[in-house]
Amino acid sequence: MSATPPVLALPSVSSGLTERLQQGLADVDALLRREVDHDDPFIAEANVHLAEAGGKRFRPLLTLLAAEVGEGINDEVVAAATGVELTHLASLYHDDVMDEADVRRGAPSANAKYDNSTAILVGDLLFGTASSIIADLGPVAVKIQAETFVRLCSGQIRDDRPCPPGTDPVDYYLGVLADKTGVLIATAARYGAMFSGCSQEVVETLREYGERLGMAFQLADDLIDIASEREETGKTPGTDLREGKATLPVLLTRASTDPADARLKELLGSDLRDDDLLAEALRLLRAHPAMEQARERTYAVARQAQDALRPLPEGEAKEALLALATGVVDRVG
Repeated sequence: MSATPPVLALPSVSSGLTERLQQGLADVDALLRREVDHDDPFIAEANVHLAEAGGKRFRPLLTLLAAEVGEGINDEVVAAATGVELTHLASLYHDDVMDEADVRRGAPSANAKYDNSTAILVGDLLFGTASSIIADLGPVAVKIQAETFVRLCSGQIRDDRPCPPGTDPVDYYLGVLADKTGVLIATAARYGAMFSGCSQEVVETLREYGERLGMAFQLADDLIDIASEREETGKTPGTDLREGKATLPVLLTRASTDPADARLKELLGSDLRDDDLLAEALRLLRAHPAMEQARERTYAVARQAQDALRPLPEGEAKEALLALATGVVDRVG
């Protein structure tokens, strides 16, 4: 497994910090491999299937970077980062089943390679492994892990449910993102601060930053799903549309009162598993003002993440965290 985290390419990161983060990620990778190994070769292979398909290692990177605000990376920070990444990977196994996906990160999805039952059970096994690692970090860490898991699951459940009557669809969607994506990224930052000796005030600052960063990260991914070509990302554009997911650009389009949007609204309410209809919907949506509105909202959430860091003293770690928020949304600039 390898990682090329986005922060390592940012000019605000010195060579010294880059080396510490790279070593920390290598330590996370080694611990993750040890923890998911199994006497049964099939289980061992299934455990690492999605991990070896690639990924940004964004969450463990954030744990390591948050630790730099305190006394730096240590064994507990590495363990916490590994627990967070395993929790994330476990959720992907379940996501593949729920989304009926065929591909994940350019490789066969877990449910396609195995079957739904196996994918669910491997996800459960990884959740258990993550919890075992976190349990060694003490009861407070275990409580945080449990609360994170509850919010993550509730966000996923609400993501699959229609917006309740009388609720603003955009507010509902942002609440779902805070639970489904934001909370685990918040926990990643929180653990990094906790286990590097930061004060409770700094821990809370980084937790708040992480939740907002996570929302910006997911909003940017939603835009990329519509705006990018497959050659740029390795992902099939319009996957969310094909699955009937109402992301922010779709919600903003549905709220439009412009009669010229009638055809696009019709398409967004239809079965977009048809390749021609999906291509038409993508073409119209890419040109719609809702895309720019969603992009502006994404940048605003990233700025909120940066604003949360104001109480922190100036330093290289803070500058890197500020740059990370910018880098997350510049992917859709």
